[in-house]
Amino acid sequence: MTTTISSKGQIVLPAGIRQQDGIEPGQQFDIERIDRGEYRLKRKAPRRNEGLVELLLACPFKGWFKPMDRSETTDDIHLPKLG
Repeated sequence: MTTTISSKGQIVLPAGIRQQDGIEPGQQFDIERIDRGEYRLKRKAPRRNEGLVELLLACPFKGWFKPMDRSETTDDIHLPKLG
């Protein structure tokens, strides 16, 4: 596939590639120069659980998920002693 660099230095990924790989606007990529005229474009891995809160808040059963009170932390969890 061929694409063109814009006057702003932007590269457009063809729609077929974006659809095939599920690339959405705003996703970030690393670019690495391999050699003169040769580059590697690699999608950055999303942060762990990125978008999870938005997903839960979009639950069709309203009121099912409520964000935790920020005063509660993992320090409040008491685990049983093993052994």
